[in-house]
Amino acid sequence: MLIKSIFTNSTGILTSRILGFTRDLLTASILGANIYSDIFFVAFKLPNLFRRIFAEGAFTQAFIPAYAKSNHKIRFSSVVFLQLFGFLIILSLLVTLFSSLVAKAIAIGFDQETIDLAAPLFAINFYYLPMIFVVTFMAALLQYKHHFATTAYSTALLNLAMISALLISQDMGKYEITFYLSYGVLAGGLLQILVHIYAMKRLSLCKIFHFKKHKKKEENKFYKNFMSATVGSSTTHLSAFIDTWLASFLMTGSISYLYYGNRVFQLPLALFAIATSVALFPMIARSIKNKDEDKALSLMKKSSLILFGLLLISTLIGIVFNEFIISLLFERGAFTSTDTINTALILSMYLIGLLPFGIGKIFSLWLYAKEQQFLAAKISVYSLGWNIVFSLLLIQPFGAAGLAFASTLSGFILFFLTIKAFGFQKFLLMFKK
Repeated sequence: MLIKSIFTNSTGILTSRILGFTRDLLTASILGANIYSDIFFVAFKLPNLFRRIFAEGAFTQAFIPAYAKSNHKIRFSSVVFLQLFGFLIILSLLVTLFSSLVAKAIAIGFDQETIDLAAPLFAINFYYLPMIFVVTFMAALLQYKHHFATTAYSTALLNLAMISALLISQDMGKYEITFYLSYGVLAGGLLQILVHIYAMKRLSLCKIFHFKKHKKKEENKFYKNFMSATVGSSTTHLSAFIDTWLASFLMTGSISYLYYGNRVFQLPLALFAIATSVALFPMIARSIKNKDEDKALSLMKKSSLILFGLLLISTLIGIVFNEFIISLLFERGAFTSTDTINTALILSMYLIGLLPFGIGKIFSLWLYAKEQQFLAAKISVYSLGWNIVFSLLLIQPFGAAGLAFASTLSGFILFFLTIKAFGFQKFLLMFKK
């Protein structure tokens, strides 16, 4: 079942990423690497950051163990859904009202004229966040039932919507294109919701709302773990977010170089590490709940060995052929050969950290399944702190490439501390068997 689930996730992610690269190819060709691409990427960065934290980490890692142990699953899930969805709607309305302040806080290096251009895009894109929470909530219930296909393939709908927006608006002004792209993001979110509702109906999981009064012990424990998991699963994405923030002080195009380089880096990370962790986590959580740690360790060993080989090959290919990959994907239209060279260097800096980020993700599942989210959060905060230190040290001499390498160094620290928390002796014994 594990290999089948990993394959389902991987093929779904691959389909989505192929469409994602098609989207990025069109974006690079139509918008290029300039102020207009920068403001769109910054506006899309915030909801996309939360999407990755929600969908690839925090919510699922806190929800599935709590849902598995709950004696009142429908009641528990309905309360969590209504409370979090209501909070995100209110937050989105506040971002709409204060979009200029949000834009200024996120892209502090932009001048006022650029902030004014970016603010409306922030307001539009942020509504993707409550949409993706609805998707993630339904995806967690589907994963608990070992149904992965809908979620794995649904991100492709976001990319299709954005590709359609680009094709429709390609002959318009560049600033107008950014609005079409932003509304394409919302259209993609709506499509993702619809396909998940269909899958939920097929598996008879739509009875999620229950309003009977009850004790709040289960929800309180979930929120405690959820807050810790939010910090613990966000290191990679917050690192990229910090890169974007600091890059706003560098030459025009730096944000776009980091975005395109990180997009390529995220392909093997998502295709192999995230696909494996999504399939593995419900199995580990069930094994831990049933007090069968040997089975959980066996699953982790098998997964990490396969993942090590796949990520090592991906790293070597990516570094050796970095310029060829970037040129093949992006060098056309407004994206020049100089842009290719700058982006390729950043890609190599990111790829050095592919193995520690990927393998570390597998072993962090042990902590989440044991409901040690707070410990995982402490590890993540420590790693993020070092990422900030490395970024400030490397940005001046090496520019955007220094920011990418700072993220990689923090990945090694994250891996070391995760294995330490898991247990060095247990780690070594697991692979000796």
